[in-house]
Amino acid sequence: MQIGPYQIDSPVLLAPMAGITDQPFRHICQNMGAGLTTGEMQSSNPEVWDTEKSRLRMDLSNETGIKSVQIAGCDPRLLAKAAQYNVENGAQIIDINMGCPAKKVNKKLAGSALLQDPKLVERILNTVVDAVDVPVTLKIRTGWSVENRNGIEIAQIAQKAGIKALAIHGRTRECLFKGEAEYQTIRAIKQYIDIPVIANGDICTAEKALYVKEYTGADAIMVGRGAQGNPWLIREIRHMLQCGEQAEKPELKEIANMVLNHVKAIHTFYGEQKGYRLARKHVSWYLKHIEESSHYRRAFNAIEGAAEQLVSLADFFDNLITVKEKSS
Repeated sequence: MQIGPYQIDSPVLLAPMAGITDQPFRHICQNMGAGLTTGEMQSSNPEVWDTEKSRLRMDLSNETGIKSVQIAGCDPRLLAKAAQYNVENGAQIIDINMGCPAKKVNKKLAGSALLQDPKLVERILNTVVDAVDVPVTLKIRTGWSVENRNGIEIAQIAQKAGIKALAIHGRTRECLFKGEAEYQTIRAIKQYIDIPVIANGDICTAEKALYVKEYTGADAIMVGRGAQGNPWLIREIRHMLQCGEQAEKPELKEIANMVLNHVKAIHTFYGEQKGYRLARKHVSWYLKHIEESSHYRRAFNAIEGAAEQLVSLADFFDNLITVKEKSS
């Protein structure tokens, strides 16, 4: 798949997710075979750019792979300035968020709320594309509501404006994350436009990814929540799409190394005081994939200190590995 001058060699992309796809997690997913990993959503409001949260999201200094940044807002002029600022900071692709269903985003008429106003969508896309010399991509939902699935109209506007790739989550804003994603609209959109289409929504297994890609005709698959605590999913999907067979599941030792290295990276990126708190949610997601770990999740969340977290995790996995070896 080609996005502007960039050849995306893997058909599996990581969806931008606020509070999740920070730099440490993006690096992990790139190592697992993601062809593109887009950073957390950034506000186009320059008044918040000096906050610690925004500074970390805008930090591309140690980025690996193609540097893709997602911006959100509803003012074409501010979005264009945000795009320019990020390009000056090293961004190689600008992604515009028109898919987020969160109330705090939609009440500002940003995210998926924009799908209600195709004319504003057109102004935003034209303004941002004209403002930068790098490829601009777009992430949307299938529409604002079930009664108003206007994804085809938005997709045609995007292509005409010069958007280089379109990612589509198979739900409307009204659906939030409830029920099951539908892929008929993504399939229809693919038939109406020529730019790359990326299918997203409820893709939590390699088999599901293969089905969605074949059914929709999408150029790539975008993984979101399914990768939380399970970045191996990206490797499994890539193997399935490229080889047509299941990849081997990770051994317990590989899982242990992944979790420990991820937690260390979080401590380094955020600093130990903030890092050990943020590490809790990621460890909790990892542990959900490990049988009989609920008791340890509670114990881990009570730990207050970065070094203590690492010692505790090492002991936990050493014990698990010893028990497994004795029983085999």
